[in-house]
Amino acid sequence: MQTISIIDAKDHVDEQVRIGAWLTNKRSSGKIAFLQLRDGSAYFQGVVLKNNVSPEVFALAKGLKQETSLYVTGTIHADERSHFGYEIAVDDIEVVGESEDYPITPKEHGTDFLMDHRHLWLRSQKQFAIMKIRNEIIRATYEFFNKEGFTKLDSPILTGSAPEGTTDLFHTEYFGRDAYLSQSGQLYAEAGAMAYGKVFTFGPVFRAEKSKTRRHLIEFWMVEPEMAFMHQEESLELQERYIAFLVQSVLDHCDYPLTILGRDKDVLRRYTELPYPRVTYDDAIKLLQESGEFDGLEWGVDFGSPEETYLAEHFNKPVFVLNYPKAIKPFYMKPHPTRDDVVICADLLAPEGYGEIIGGSERATDVHYLEEQIKQAGLNMDDYQWYLDLRRYGSVPHSGFGLGLERMITWITGESHIRESIPFPRMLNRIYP
Repeated sequence: MQTISIIDAKDHVDEQVRIGAWLTNKRSSGKIAFLQLRDGSAYFQGVVLKNNVSPEVFALAKGLKQETSLYVTGTIHADERSHFGYEIAVDDIEVVGESEDYPITPKEHGTDFLMDHRHLWLRSQKQFAIMKIRNEIIRATYEFFNKEGFTKLDSPILTGSAPEGTTDLFHTEYFGRDAYLSQSGQLYAEAGAMAYGKVFTFGPVFRAEKSKTRRHLIEFWMVEPEMAFMHQEESLELQERYIAFLVQSVLDHCDYPLTILGRDKDVLRRYTELPYPRVTYDDAIKLLQESGEFDGLEWGVDFGSPEETYLAEHFNKPVFVLNYPKAIKPFYMKPHPTRDDVVICADLLAPEGYGEIIGGSERATDVHYLEEQIKQAGLNMDDYQWYLDLRRYGSVPHSGFGLGLERMITWITGESHIRESIPFPRMLNRIYP
């Protein structure tokens, strides 16, 4: 007899199989017991009929406790009533590991309780669906950049410099020197682009922001490509192809998780239609001012969640906002060729209230301009000499961007809070478990 995973049940209809699983829930009445089973690949139902099994097996089925691990043996049947589409008619049960007083019962629980038990909450059907989509987005990211000719570059997590400013750094002592948890892999990716043409980094980054919003984490994952000999418009075209590719990959490979979450797949398909609209920061300000919903909004401010939500909903698709004021952007962005108050950059805003998912720019290439920007930012020039070398020795036009993985996942899954998009979220007041 073959031991299979639940996800492979469709290939074994009317066959007797063995499955290792956990019991998520059960109900029974009279001569039948329904076991809700999971094995990490999918969820489905086991049906135990009293007349088809021994008295011992039926009594065992009725007495099983939530999250008991077990082997079930039985025959696979189609079940059109379920999300998954199949069930197993159980012939035998073997308990592997007992479970008593599992804390997350089928009743409603508060968020703090669930977050305290995050190590167990991950077993729930909704969290399963979100993590499967996260996995697909990661897999598809590697596929996309490999097809586009990129080299994966691993940037360090411990750094001696601050690409995004000094106010949100996690400081640590490094053998008598100051060091910080990385805010971004970008500066190192620029070095990689000067060596290999097109590279991308993918790893955890850290921002010591004292924010409790539904869109912020202290530790999150960033995908950060950098491309030599590429101007901003070419970068924007790459960015929208990347997003559309991710959305299509989730549609193609995560139908079951999307169904569990109740995500509208037709809405997601709309996000695969290119190109995405583009609007300058100047025109975005005018649009927001003319809406009558943002009293006192003036040119020069950075957009918050309400402004980003309005802009993305206005276009009903992801939208690029171009050329933000220099004063609110990092030191490394290339100045506009005809204006000294804006830089060549863009944020990609996701609709449905999810805001910025990508930030990118063309990078400054003039070493003297960068030196001045580093001084104005109050940064230590010695910490950036290696970065300035990239301009001293064969500088070229180059562009890059960063995608926040968790924000992307939150948008694609349609979830309301970013904390569910990562296995173990780190937030302002949470570092457990």
